[in-house]
Amino acid sequence: MYDFEYVKPGSLDAAKSAIASAEDGKLMAGGMTLIPTLKQRLASPSDVVDLGGLGDLAGIRKDGNSIVIGAMTRHADVAASADVRAAIPALADLADGIGDPQVRNRGTIGGSIANNDPAADYPAALVALGATVRTTKRELAAEDFFTGMFETALDDDEIITEVVFPTVEKAAYAKFPNPASRYAIVGVFVAKGSDGVKVAVTGAGPAVFRSADMEAALSANFSADALNGISVSADDLNSDIHAGADYRAHLVGVMAQRAVKAAG
Repeated sequence: MYDFEYVKPGSLDAAKSAIASAEDGKLMAGGMTLIPTLKQRLASPSDVVDLGGLGDLAGIRKDGNSIVIGAMTRHADVAASADVRAAIPALADLADGIGDPQVRNRGTIGGSIANNDPAADYPAALVALGATVRTTKRELAAEDFFTGMFETALDDDEIITEVVFPTVEKAAYAKFPNPASRYAIVGVFVAKGSDGVKVAVTGAGPAVFRSADMEAALSANFSADALNGISVSADDLNSDIHAGADYRAHLVGVMAQRAVKAAG
């Protein structure tokens, strides 16, 4: 690691002050991505502001027809939450499939979406469910929040406080995982709610995206058969040692059909 100043604030106001005053500061939630990055000397921040002491940012509650999850809530807590399982079981199932037990018991929803790894699971859930990200400055719709590979609309000194998920009529997530990391080689989250059907894809491209053709087909007939013959272009999809772009394009269709069957 390179040298840096370590700060662990005891309040949100103190965290805001610490990150705002840092020359080149980084926020740390669970540390699942930042710590390995620091160890490999791929980042050299002047300050690391650890949000682990902000207990107020952790927790899950029902708010009308929505589930509100604090940014510092661990994946394991989302997976085990009775409120999440009752209102949006697909979200609990998604959280239960992230990484391994060590990652699920350290990683947080806020850290995951702020990092916006192109193979992360949560971005697909946020986009398909029409979630809202609340920060210390504003509220952002999920589709405005994720802007590119490892990029979000967050300002450098902006801290996620919670994520609001509207409940939907039906939803499911299907993932083809990397056998080692459990990241999504391709993951598809399908949701049918009051504003129609949304199909969000993660792992396949540089950032989460929606499939308009699949959404139109499922709006007319919410069944796996409705997706027969619908393909996703391999143009601009990811290609690496784990899967080529063509294979990922094929997997999008397969995972979408599995998700619809599970939701149906």
